[in-house]
Amino acid sequence: MTPEELSAAITVCLRAAIDAGDLTVPTGAVPDEVRVERPKSREHGDWATSIALQLAKPAGIPPRKVAEILSTRLADIAGVAKVEIAGPGFLNITVEAAAAGALAKAIVEAGHDYGVNDALAGHVINMEFVSANPTGPLHLAHTRWAAVGDSIARVLAASGAQVTKEYYINDAGSQMNNFGASVLASIQGKPTPEGGYPGRYIDDLAKQVLTAHPDIRELTDEAALPVVRAAAYQAQMADIRETLADFGVEFDVYFAEQNLHNGAIEAAVDRLRVQGHVFDEEGAVWLRTTDFGDDKDRVLIRANGEPTYFAADAAYYLSKKDRGFTEKIYLLGADHHGYIGRLKAIAACAGDDPDVNIEVLIGQMVSVNGARLSKRAGNIVELRDLLDWLGADALRYSLGRSPANSPMSLEPEVLQKNTNENPVFYVQYAHARTSAVARNAGAAGVQRTAFDAGALNHATESELLARLGAYPSVVADAARFREPHRVARHLEVIAGSYHRWYDVCRVAPVGDAEITDINCTRLWLNDATEQVLANGLGLLGVSAPERM
Repeated sequence: MTPEELSAAITVCLRAAIDAGDLTVPTGAVPDEVRVERPKSREHGDWATSIALQLAKPAGIPPRKVAEILSTRLADIAGVAKVEIAGPGFLNITVEAAAAGALAKAIVEAGHDYGVNDALAGHVINMEFVSANPTGPLHLAHTRWAAVGDSIARVLAASGAQVTKEYYINDAGSQMNNFGASVLASIQGKPTPEGGYPGRYIDDLAKQVLTAHPDIRELTDEAALPVVRAAAYQAQMADIRETLADFGVEFDVYFAEQNLHNGAIEAAVDRLRVQGHVFDEEGAVWLRTTDFGDDKDRVLIRANGEPTYFAADAAYYLSKKDRGFTEKIYLLGADHHGYIGRLKAIAACAGDDPDVNIEVLIGQMVSVNGARLSKRAGNIVELRDLLDWLGADALRYSLGRSPANSPMSLEPEVLQKNTNENPVFYVQYAHARTSAVARNAGAAGVQRTAFDAGALNHATESELLARLGAYPSVVADAARFREPHRVARHLEVIAGSYHRWYDVCRVAPVGDAEITDINCTRLWLNDATEQVLANGLGLLGVSAPERM
């Protein structure tokens, strides 16, 4: 019996009690789903629910009375061994060993689909993250959102949402001219121009541009600059894409800001004017964002006729809306906190609900002890160097196991250890151990030919089954709260439960001992654990090795 199955059964009991007149509860107060959780102490049962406390006030009776009404019906649920009322009205539920053990076979049969749910079915989401300027390599500041953003997208998809991962390329504005001028200066053997970009990567780009355009030095600076800028931009974006791919991050859409400067910004201003939020003042065109909580109104078009970055932001939001994304999630760095109000104001000015149609997540800074500045870029810690140093798995798991809205520091000396002190090793080793147990069982002739759910009655088996059973709800919560670290932390709990089970329960028989149904049944539990660990690591973009 999974937590979801128990939850559904409790919901049926609740509605039956209401239909029978045992409980009188307003329709709006009855939840669509009754939440069940693991008690802090196993002595209090396998699962607990606080539904009686939630319904006491709308029902107009004490919570223990609600609990008494429900407990009678819950005790008749197939697979429930015992129901007890605790404290002010908590319901503690113990399930039969066979009902709990059946989960092992269900997980193996579900395979990769175990944990997939429909909690966010019907949600069409655009997720924009990383979006680094194409004027240099990806660095440490981009690394956290690359890892966390991709994992958020994965848990959203696993919960039924239709998700498009999008990278916004800031390829318009003065920084692109400065970038092109920097590469051109390198080609000509000149120093970096004022406001330009230093670093050996500029020299590397210059060599690539020269290879593609060997006659570029024969052109005037005026003629050469747009050619160099375009070629260097393409080369730098190729480097960014390759680095992201090596980090396990793939985007569905790369949206170039330049596309907005071909009439989209002007069209956006006209649309917002029709909505009644655009006004003219001092020769400039403004958006009245203060009507929707922004700290000041924003300029769309300057008095000289040039659009602002804010105008591009507005046009970009409307582009997402026009492409059918009812929900837009922006993942921004800690230095972009001021963007929350203005982005939500854009949504409101566009006729959307800023509490529904747009969500802005802010990630805090991450540091790496002992990290060296990039030899290519000089003043940054480059993602490419981090990958070479620590590896994608260690980086992604470590960045994914902490809330993104809290500052964090990675400890390379820990991440490079093959010990339980290293969280990613701890979880990956658990998966590798499940694979080794399965190989050894196969060599001993143990196969999944028999299954006796009731035989999985050892205390460590009950604990492990409960942890595996909680996995789908953890995935759903990770999606709902945009917190993939919930998955990582639960995998560590599963790994701990598995290691404890491994220490006391054998799958393969000792020596020439006869293979029994318990051996076969325990193989199901072993393989179920392997599947859940693999599924969870996949949501974090981390590999599940079979050997370590």
